Amino acid sequence: MSAFLYGAALQWKLDIRSKSLLVTCYIVPLIFFLLMGGIFTSVMPEMRDTLIQSMIVMSVSMGAFIGVPPSLIETYGSDVKKVYKANGVPLYLGLVTMFLSAFAHLMISCVMILLLAPILFEAALPVQLPIFFLALAIYIMVSLSVGCILGLVVKNQAKLTMIAQLVFLPSIMLSGIMFPIDLLPDFLKTIGRIFPASWGYRLLLDHGFCLENLWYLILVFCASVVMCAILLNKQKSK
Repeated sequence: MSAFLYGAALQWKLDIRSKSLLVTCYIVPLIFFLLMGGIFTSVMPEMRDTLIQSMIVMSVSMGAFIGVPPSLIETYGSDVKKVYKANGVPLYLGLVTMFLSAFAHLMISCVMILLLAPILFEAALPVQLPIFFLALAIYIMVSLSVGCILGLVVKNQAKLTMIAQLVFLPSIMLSGIMFPIDLLPDFLKTIGRIFPASWGYRLLLDHGFCLENLWYLILVFCASVVMCAILLNKQKSK
C-alpha cells in the first residue's frame, strides 16, 4: 500500500509539471469557460441554468480524451515499461496512478468552474451539491476510462492526436452543451448518444441523477476496465 501511495504521489507531482496536462486540464478549459460563458449567457440568457454543467462536460472531455492518452504513451510506449518489468512493478500501477492523478486535476478544474460561474455569469448552482459531485465523479471516471483505452491502443502520437479529436469533438458538439440537442437531426442525436458526454451532461443536470442516465455510463466504465485489463495483459508479453 505504501508503494502504491508513493507512486500516486509521484505521479501527481509529475502531472503538475506536465505542460500537456496543464494546458488540457486547466488553461484551455478555463479560457473556453471565460470566453464562451459570457457569449452563451448573452445570446441565450436561459443557459445560465445549465452553464456550469456545460462547461464541466467540456473540461472533463478535453482532459480525459486529449490530456491523459499522451501520458500513457510516454509510459507504455517507452523504456519506462521496461523499468517497471525489471523492478517487478505491476504494469497496471502506472495506469492506476495516472487515472487517480488525472481524476484529482479534473475535479479541481471543475470546482473552479463551479465557484467562478455564479460570480462571473450569474450561473445557477446545482440544487443538490452532494448529488452533483457524485454524478461528476462518475462522469470523470467514465471519461478517463475511455481516455485510458485510447492511450493503450494507439502507439503513435500523431495518430493519437487525430483519434482523440475524433472522440472529443463529437462529444462536445453532439452532447447538447453547445445548443439544444433537439435542434439536431435524428441520426446525429443517435451518434451523440454513443459518447459518454451526452449521458454525463444529463446526469449532471438538476434531478438528472437517475438510472435512465446512469446505466450507459456504468456499462461503458465496466467495458473500459475489462478492455484496459486485456491491453495491459498484452503489454506483459511484449
